[in-house]
Amino acid sequence: MQRLLYSSVTVVLVTLLSMGGWIFPSLATPIDPPTALTEEAVDRWLAAIPNDYYTIKNVKQLKQFIETRSPVLIDVREPAEYQRGHLPGAANVPLRNLADRRDLIPVDRPVVLYCTTGYRTALGVAALTLLGYDNVSGFVPSFQGWKTAGEPIEISSPLEAFF
Repeated sequence: MQRLLYSSVTVVLVTLLSMGGWIFPSLATPIDPPTALTEEAVDRWLAAIPNDYYTIKNVKQLKQFIETRSPVLIDVREPAEYQRGHLPGAANVPLRNLADRRDLIPVDRPVVLYCTTGYRTALGVAALTLLGYDNVSGFVPSFQGWKTAGEPIEISSPLEAFF
């Protein structure tokens, strides 16, 4: 199980580290490629994950979080997915654009990412954490969980897809 965890984390890290430019083309200071991704490096990265990382586990928790903390909700799905329905008040910043649009992602208030089922959410939270954000959480059930719980959704025109 531990080896599977290291393998999964390694795949995520290598994927994030190989995205355009050398990490992300819009970074002011490019990050040098790793010479070797060791278990020790993975352990250090995992140990640095904030305690509340990815802990919004259900719709009730998200609704309470929205009520008490007023987070920015960011849908990391593609615009066409977002337009077909999204959480009320959510902005759309596709996963592939997170780094390029990080100037639109606040650092001074909570941010909650979600996608369809949670996979892109995890990648987005990991990417923003690597970029220095410590105010980002993921909504684990994502859009599918919200919709299945019978919660309201918004439909947007193509022009409203981005904030």
